[in-house]
Amino acid sequence: MRPILGCIADDFTGATDLASQLVSAGMRTLQTIGIPQAPLEAGVDAVVVALKSRTIPAREAIEQSIQALDWLREQGCEQFYFKYCSTFDSTPAGNIGPVTEALMEALGTDFTVACPALPANRRSVFNGYLFANGVPLNESGMQDHPLTPMTDANLVRVLNAQTTRNVGLIDYATLRQGDAAVTARIDALKADGIGIAICDAIDNDDLFMLARACRDLPLVTAGSGLALGLPANVAERLDHTQDAARLEPIAGREAVLSGSCSRATLAQIEHARQHMPSVHLDAQALDDDYQGVVDAALEYAEGNLDAGPVLIYASASPEEVRRAQQRLGVQQAGELVERAMAEIAAELVGRLGVRRLLVAGGETSGAVVTALDVQGLRIGESIDPGVPWTTTLGTEEPLALALKSGNFGAPDFMTKAWKLMP
Repeated sequence: MRPILGCIADDFTGATDLASQLVSAGMRTLQTIGIPQAPLEAGVDAVVVALKSRTIPAREAIEQSIQALDWLREQGCEQFYFKYCSTFDSTPAGNIGPVTEALMEALGTDFTVACPALPANRRSVFNGYLFANGVPLNESGMQDHPLTPMTDANLVRVLNAQTTRNVGLIDYATLRQGDAAVTARIDALKADGIGIAICDAIDNDDLFMLARACRDLPLVTAGSGLALGLPANVAERLDHTQDAARLEPIAGREAVLSGSCSRATLAQIEHARQHMPSVHLDAQALDDDYQGVVDAALEYAEGNLDAGPVLIYASASPEEVRRAQQRLGVQQAGELVERAMAEIAAELVGRLGVRRLLVAGGETSGAVVTALDVQGLRIGESIDPGVPWTTTLGTEEPLALALKSGNFGAPDFMTKAWKLMP
């Protein structure tokens, strides 16, 4: 069976978020890490290609995304989905706008939608403004993001700055009038020369409505929320006799690695430290004595893994992050943390017998799966909305892996996750 939906995600945690939504709606889904070098073997309904393209130069992000699109087309996919974060993470120059334009051109389409809304995680769009946790995006903590600070909640304005296409709006009032009204609005926008429409959505009913209206679009762009409604468009072609979320159980030692500095992750770390041994990696200390800090963290883990999960975290407050960036530079500080997390993950798995691993943060997740040579992921049940347990493909031994976007998860996420793994 050839896949119906082909997805391109701009980071690894975002990819698992999207895959988990598709699985929850009944689509058997496989996530690849990077662009595979061979044809797809598994019989699945959807494929998510996970790139690490959110913060790289726009030209490189476009090149990788087009290569992913070409591979997905070769596998037989019929509709395509460009997935970015529900907080619309980007710089003033991109990469959401440039990649969207390039995919539109490659697919020969003059219109698509953009909808980062994910109501389950309190991300909503109203009158074109993105709200996170009930406040405008630029007041939610995202204004302090170390790589992609978001200082404007108006998505029409944000996307207009990133693209040569005209950007319009499908507003809440239109959605509430039903499918026909949304379709009519799309036709009117196209007639007015609008190429991309920001779409309001404040609950899942809005996302289901929008998904129905997008049934015939070659390309949609969104956070993971829109994925809840797309499987219904092809329900008659899905195999409902199989459990799309079934995973084989994996036993072994357990660890948490966190590089995210989001408010949600900082709260999860505070909770987890009360329940499991933990060690902090400081970016400035890594710069002073990299190998010494890494070795000390591994020694600490080795002495505590038998008792249960061990938490190793580089997460820090916005003030601490700014101090490190001022001393080391933004890129150097981030690269130090990613390098350390990658090396620690490889040692935990290769030498210390860790087989169940939870990773927090998109950049950290990218570094870890690369270090472990993960080729793909089978997607299972969610721990919290947007964060599933997965099992790895391509590793020497299968691993249980949860890749968490920094902003996702309840405060007890890092402690309850282990009870929910098969």
